[in-house]
Amino acid sequence: MPATGHVNPGLPIARELVARGHDVRWYSTPRFRKAIEGVGARWVPFRHATLLDEEQLDATHTARPSSGVAQLRYDVKNIFVSAMPGMLRDLLDELRREPADAIVGDNASAVVEAVHMKLGIRWAVYGITVLSMPSIDTAPFGLALPPSATPLGRLRNRLLYWLVDRVIFREANDHNDKLRRGVGLPPLGSSIFDFARKADLYLQASVPSFEYPRTDMPDNLHFIGASVPAPPADWGPPSWWGEMERRKVVLVTQGTINNDFDQLIRPAIRALSSEDIFVVVTTGSKPASEVGISPLPWNVRVEQFIPYAHLMPHVDLLLTNGGYGSIQIVLAHGVPVVAIGKTEEKPEIANRVQWSGVGVGLKERIPSQKRIRETVSHVLQTPTYAARAEALRYELAGLEAHRVGADLLEELVGAQGESSWLASA
Repeated sequence: MPATGHVNPGLPIARELVARGHDVRWYSTPRFRKAIEGVGARWVPFRHATLLDEEQLDATHTARPSSGVAQLRYDVKNIFVSAMPGMLRDLLDELRREPADAIVGDNASAVVEAVHMKLGIRWAVYGITVLSMPSIDTAPFGLALPPSATPLGRLRNRLLYWLVDRVIFREANDHNDKLRRGVGLPPLGSSIFDFARKADLYLQASVPSFEYPRTDMPDNLHFIGASVPAPPADWGPPSWWGEMERRKVVLVTQGTINNDFDQLIRPAIRALSSEDIFVVVTTGSKPASEVGISPLPWNVRVEQFIPYAHLMPHVDLLLTNGGYGSIQIVLAHGVPVVAIGKTEEKPEIANRVQWSGVGVGLKERIPSQKRIRETVSHVLQTPTYAARAEALRYELAGLEAHRVGADLLEELVGAQGESSWLASA
């Protein structure tokens, strides 16, 4: 899917495959052409599919709710499911023109399953967020409830799955089946959140300790570690870089695209302005000047972008709206987390932060300054959070997502041999 949080985790894997001599094509929108070609892959444009711009979702989808399950339900039906027919047409045209040994999509790209059904091509999925597939041990994805594998908990889970499939996401499931019939495919036969269970390979960018335990984990799923982007070669540190050595450092970020700074960045700056800590804020796609607080507090520095590879060794805590990729990267450096978010799947991510013990997760859209200050202070002053984050760093240290992902994809296509599927399609 052409969105930053969906594209970025796959770029290191693509770079590694290209470095090993493989030919990689990436189907996406013009927004990501530079990043795709920057890792050595060939960009394939949208032709029949509707262009998706993550920065314009509220403008192009005026009926989109602002947060919670209602927003997730809208997005699944009207953005992810509805994109499938146009994407399928584009990908079938591309693969009939030039075959491939495998097709890989993020775990929101159900179109890869449709391509597999049409052409028989091997298919793989890489996870860009927490596991969304159903399990007897967990509540349905989107409800942000803790897991339970007790007899009563599993009964709760079964009832909730019925509620989710038949009521909450019924429109999305029905819409998906209707679109599939329109392109000559049978109904999915399961929840739309479970399409990836049938994949030949599922690459989950994390480690088991961050995810809920499941007794029915599918055999195709492999935890591959954090997908850490390579730092730009031409980056130089700002003039204040040495000031981080004097105090504990808190990094504040809303990710690359979330531009409503009143949700977290501005409240955090004000909340932490009197604390004896050093606060680094990154603004992502907007210039640092658009934070609009002048003068900045004495202990706050704002930059549009700082490579995590350079910054993380100095950071003691990440304060974030809950982006999955950012959290995995900071855990790879042993940094504890405060995750505050209520949009998209952010409450589910906040739950995993809490569950794994690496920090505190708050399911709030706009936290109060008092809430931010007290939570940050609590995590910094409670050694168990840093200890758990360090334990996950140790677990992640044995995995390099780009290499493990490339190894598994090589095994997948190696088992298939030559690209002979097209002749019989």
